[in-house]
Amino acid sequence: MSYELLGITVLWTFLFGYLIVASVDFGAGFFSYYSVITGKQNKVHSIIQRYLSPVWEVTNVFLIFFVVGLVGFFPDSAYYYGTALLIPGSLVTVLLALRGAYYAYNTYGSSKEDNKIYIAIYGATGLLIPAALSTILAISEGGIITEINGQVNLNWGSFFSNPYTWSVIILALVSVLYISAMFLAYYADKAGDRPAFEVLRGYALWWSGPTILACVFAFFQINRQNPEHFRNMLTIAWAFILSLICFLIAVYLVWKRRRLGVSFILVMLQFGFAWYGYGHSHLPYILYKQVSIHESFTNETMAVALIIVFIAGLFVLIPSLIILLRLFLFDAKYVRGSSPKKG
Repeated sequence: MSYELLGITVLWTFLFGYLIVASVDFGAGFFSYYSVITGKQNKVHSIIQRYLSPVWEVTNVFLIFFVVGLVGFFPDSAYYYGTALLIPGSLVTVLLALRGAYYAYNTYGSSKEDNKIYIAIYGATGLLIPAALSTILAISEGGIITEINGQVNLNWGSFFSNPYTWSVIILALVSVLYISAMFLAYYADKAGDRPAFEVLRGYALWWSGPTILACVFAFFQINRQNPEHFRNMLTIAWAFILSLICFLIAVYLVWKRRRLGVSFILVMLQFGFAWYGYGHSHLPYILYKQVSIHESFTNETMAVALIIVFIAGLFVLIPSLIILLRLFLFDAKYVRGSSPKKG
């Protein structure tokens, strides 16, 4: 495997980790607000807060690794994406700051009563952040970023009038809610909280339909936006077929209230097959046809150093998350609302 391919694979893996962890986080924020306005706060709010409390501070580590690595491995990506994504990037930064402010208020504030305005902002950021981040995938298909006289511009008219842009945004929104609901349903079941489980199970089943429809819509919109990429996707259609099979089994298990841990593993496999299938078929371009992993790659010395650091980062980050899950999220006492076990 070449350095270029190894580098983009490591970065894509970090981004996939962010996709799963952040989706649960963002969706939980929306469901937390939704439970307040629908009068179901007493059923699901405590489960959501028990999940969020130990993990909110580590969610963005995956994203930070990806951004730093993308610029380090492929410097040209900063030239093209940096200017064009100034507005979406700034928006995401502000939304993340608002989200962090809510966490700090909710965790360390002197008042333990939830302010509906704060929760509304918190719930809104759970949808706005993935919507803003998903625009990068739409832009990466080409035709939106142009370079004229050495100046990079994002054609906002083409961006907002492009059906593929909206298909990606819709897919991001429904996928976040689907992934989050599937995990929270499993988490509520593990906690033995039947009222919360039934509510969250309903959310999971409800959002499963829009998710698969949005996937199909985005899949065929790629053909209109980038026929070359679409043809590449067809050559590895088996990955997307496996993704669909995982989806069907995962939804069936939730519907039957069986093996919910296996169900969420299948959800991760569902998105894993689709994610790596999409990424593989997108190669060798990071931005059609302006940034290629071969032509825009850093020098060999820097590449080796970055690969070592990022692989080491994975070996540190993943065990750390596993320890976090064992000590808090899946501790027998903590998951039922008690303090985690000591030492």
